[in-house]
Amino acid sequence: MPVNITQKRSMAYTKAGVDIHAANKLVDRIKSIAAQTHTHGILSDIGGFGGLFKPDISGMNEPVLVASTDGVGTKLKLAYTWDGHDDIGIDLVAMSVNDILVQGANPLFFLDYFATGKLDNDLAERIIKGVAAGCKLAGCVLLGGETAEMPDIYKGNEYDLAGFCVGIVAGNDIVDGSSIKVGDSIIGIASSGPHANGFSMIRKLLDKNKLKKDDIFPGTEKTVRDVLLSPTLIYAECIRNLLRNFSIRGMAHITGGGFYQNIPRSLPGPVKAVINFNSWEIQPVFQWIKKEGKLDWPDMLQIFNCGIGFVMIVPKEECDEIIQRIKALQLNCYEIGSIEHLTEKNEEQVEIRFS
Repeated sequence: MPVNITQKRSMAYTKAGVDIHAANKLVDRIKSIAAQTHTHGILSDIGGFGGLFKPDISGMNEPVLVASTDGVGTKLKLAYTWDGHDDIGIDLVAMSVNDILVQGANPLFFLDYFATGKLDNDLAERIIKGVAAGCKLAGCVLLGGETAEMPDIYKGNEYDLAGFCVGIVAGNDIVDGSSIKVGDSIIGIASSGPHANGFSMIRKLLDKNKLKKDDIFPGTEKTVRDVLLSPTLIYAECIRNLLRNFSIRGMAHITGGGFYQNIPRSLPGPVKAVINFNSWEIQPVFQWIKKEGKLDWPDMLQIFNCGIGFVMIVPKEECDEIIQRIKALQLNCYEIGSIEHLTEKNEEQVEIRFS
């Protein structure tokens, strides 16, 4: 049978190592997945050059867009090895969404970038379904994305993920830490584990200890796979709820850089966050990392979230009621410290008291 002109053109792509037919079929699959995340404001379907979204700014004073981008990092290596593709998209969404929540923004839409060596539509669909699940948890639209097949960059079905989130906040509602006062309370909301940080170290420790994915993780009743591939928590519903009723003066997403680098990003000078180390539950995974990595707790708190994924600074008089609200939303949380004066010029803005 003669080859028509369309087939001939696509064969040129195939000779270059890219399956354009597979890419087009994937777009068709993604359309129905993305449609499940649609909210009021969506004006376009997947497949255009750009995604169209019309935010509702009625009654909003001086609306400001807030944007963030991030990836999943080397946690992806475990997803390749352990067939853990279904939830890794939640990690992708969480890493950007949690960042814009810090400034009081409501997530509007999300875009993903998926790059692989050899496009496998079934695998890609599993990953994008995870991205859509993350968008639903965040209450935002999966507005679009990009799929790139790059056999010279990635081996086989290996892939990388990046994500981009845009949210909105009224100008007078931006949470920037400027109202933080000495005496304010610090609330820590629990993480689900390491989230998507520190996995280069975690993978080295796994190799050293010969732990397999189906082994029981030390100190738990869960498998290694379930503990380490537990997706990053998305705090959007919780933060939206709290901002409606309470005075949240500062927030921090505890990602790479741990407590020491992330909390100061929300602090004005000259104050410091004093953290009481024994005030929250530290999951067994962090105890294991500390022991096997021969680290001390200050090192751990520089690298990992150590059980606290999100931090809020609130007026002391509202602290107990806020904690009750967070727990009612099925999240564990703790009063972990308070705001104090900086006493020395070069003093760090985070002091962790271990006794």
